[in-house]
Amino acid sequence: MASLDYAKAGVDIKAAEVLVDKISAITKRTLNRKVKAAIGGYASLFEIDKGRWLAASTDGVGTKLKLAFALNKHDTVGIDLVAMSVNDILCVGAEPLFFLDYFGTGKLDVKVGQEVLRGVVEGCAIAGCALVGGETAEMPGFYEKGEYDLAGFAVGVVKPSDVLPKKEIRVGDVLVGLASSGCHSNGYSLLRKLIPSGKKGKAVAKQLLTPTKIYTAAVLPLIKKKLVKGLAHITGSGFLNVPRMSDKVSYEIKLPPIKERASVYAWLYKSSGLSFADLAKTLNLGIGMVAVVERSKVKTVLKGLQRRGEKAWIIGNVVKRQKGFSSQVFISDRTEFAILDY
Repeated sequence: MASLDYAKAGVDIKAAEVLVDKISAITKRTLNRKVKAAIGGYASLFEIDKGRWLAASTDGVGTKLKLAFALNKHDTVGIDLVAMSVNDILCVGAEPLFFLDYFGTGKLDVKVGQEVLRGVVEGCAIAGCALVGGETAEMPGFYEKGEYDLAGFAVGVVKPSDVLPKKEIRVGDVLVGLASSGCHSNGYSLLRKLIPSGKKGKAVAKQLLTPTKIYTAAVLPLIKKKLVKGLAHITGSGFLNVPRMSDKVSYEIKLPPIKERASVYAWLYKSSGLSFADLAKTLNLGIGMVAVVERSKVKTVLKGLQRRGEKAWIIGNVVKRQKGFSSQVFISDRTEFAILDY
C-alpha cells in the first residue's frame, strides 16, 4: 500500500494550530479575571465563587459520521459526541454536570434524529450528566442528502484544589494507561481511506464505528481522592497529548502487547502502511487516557480502575527533559520506536 498520512488524507494539522494561536490572540479582550483557563487547554475554566470553577468543553464526532451514513447506523455516534467533550472535562479535574447538543441536517429524518438522540442520552447516562437542551437545524441545500453534523457542549464543576494537571508532576512519576474501545473519534479522515472494499470492508467499518469510551466512572473517584496528578485524553495528535499535562518534563511510554488492546489495531498495523511515528501522533493505539500517578499510589489506582471494570496498565514513566529540547514522548511498541517532539 502506498504511504498515507494525515496531510494526504486532507487534514492540515499545522494550519489548525496556527488558527488556534490566532483565535487566542483575538479573544483576549473578551476575558476577565474570572477566566482561569481559556483557549488551548482540554477545557476552559471560569470562577463561579472561591470554592467552585466551571469547566466547559465543545467537540464533534468528525468524519466518523461518514461511516454511520454508509452503514445506516446512527444509534452510537451520540455516545461519541458526549465522550469527546466529557473526557476533556475530566482532564481538568471536573465532574460533568450537563450537556447540550447541536444536530444540523439538510432535511430532517425523524427516525434518524431519534436514533442519534438515543446515543446522546446513553452517553449522558454513562457520563452521569444531564442532557438539558440543544438545537436542531434543518438547512436545505447545505448538507448532502441523508447526511448531518453533530456538535456537543459539556459543562462541569471543579474545586480549585482539584484542578488538573498539578504543578507537582515530576521525574519518576508513573504513567498509567486506560484502554480505549477502539479508534474513538479521531483520525477518521485517514482511517476511512484504509477500509477495504466488499464484505471485509463492511466488517472493518462496523468495528471502526465502536463508540468512544467515556471515563467518568473510572477516573472521577481517583480525582476526588487526589490519586492522580494529571490526565491526558488521547485524541487528535495521538500521544502528543501527553505533554499537555506538563511540558517541563518528557515521557517514556511502552505500549502493552497488541493482543491486549482493541482488536482494530492488529488490522491497522498490518494495513495502514504508516510509520509507527505517524500512527503514534495520529491515533490512540489502544490507550484512551493516560494518568500521571505518584509511584506510591500506583497499586491503589490500578485496583480502583480494575474494580470499576477498566483495563489499565503501567505504560511508562515521567523522565527528565533533555537540555535544549522541547518536551518529548519516547514511545515504543515491541520492535517499533519513535520520538515525538511536542
